[in-house]
Amino acid sequence: MTHLLDPVREAAAASPERPSRTPAARTARRKALLHWIAVHSLGIAAALFFVLPFVFVVLTSLMSDQQALTRDLTPNTWEWGNYERVFNTPGFLTWWRNTLLYAGLGTALTVVSSIPVAYALAKFRFRGRKLSLMLVISMMMLPPQVVIIPMYLFWAKQMDLSGTLWPLIIPMAFGDAFSIFLLRQFLLTIPNEYLDAAKVDGCGEFRTLMKVVLPMARPGIAAIALFQFFAAWNDYFGPQIYASENPAAWTLSYGLESFKGAHHTDWNLTMAATVLVMAPVIAVFFFAQKAFVEGVTLTGVKG
Repeated sequence: MTHLLDPVREAAAASPERPSRTPAARTARRKALLHWIAVHSLGIAAALFFVLPFVFVVLTSLMSDQQALTRDLTPNTWEWGNYERVFNTPGFLTWWRNTLLYAGLGTALTVVSSIPVAYALAKFRFRGRKLSLMLVISMMMLPPQVVIIPMYLFWAKQMDLSGTLWPLIIPMAFGDAFSIFLLRQFLLTIPNEYLDAAKVDGCGEFRTLMKVVLPMARPGIAAIALFQFFAAWNDYFGPQIYASENPAAWTLSYGLESFKGAHHTDWNLTMAATVLVMAPVIAVFFFAQKAFVEGVTLTGVKG
């Protein structure tokens, strides 16, 4: 029996040690573990860096008037009525309505007007195509403060629309340079074979755009829609220029400044108003983040 086990022992002694038990393997596992810990620690630290200010705002909004001026970090009593007091502030619901009109209608007009231009720049071959693209890019680099004086004179003196939000909404019906460029980059990722197949089946340019391109470009369209919605919702400069003289046309971003000035010692109410202004944007991004991230990451693949 012993002589039968000798070859097995010799083979076991001659075989190399399993890789998982070698010093090199243990060192590699240790480095991988340390790398995992470092990456997740940095991720948690970055998350706390962005989340903690929002948590502080929410907790302060639920404090009483007296406690909001102390160093306490958590409410002694949860004052949910602060949000009701903010909603009952004269003009607050008007600011909400104006902001929804500005952001919603402006976003719809921007998307509808930017899609045909982006489609033409991405898929058509015509003389002056590169020049047109350069003009679009140059408009992205032009600060709005440069043209604000002639634009204000046009809308206020010639069109008599000062004190309203229409000088901010109407131009969106003629496209947005950033939206056109971003959507154009996304449309470049759509293979031309799909468009050629649709045209072979008898589709014209408009039907090809509606039936083929738009369904495939949903992530890119969602990205430009969210960018435009966020920009309009948070816009302070535009309403300050055109609507400051008419409180009935104020938006949330501009009205919040007035609210803060009227309640400069009531930090709990100021924080509650801030939460109500931020909440819709956070909710929209939370539910649309998949399409938003997909639309942004797929742009710029071709140029």
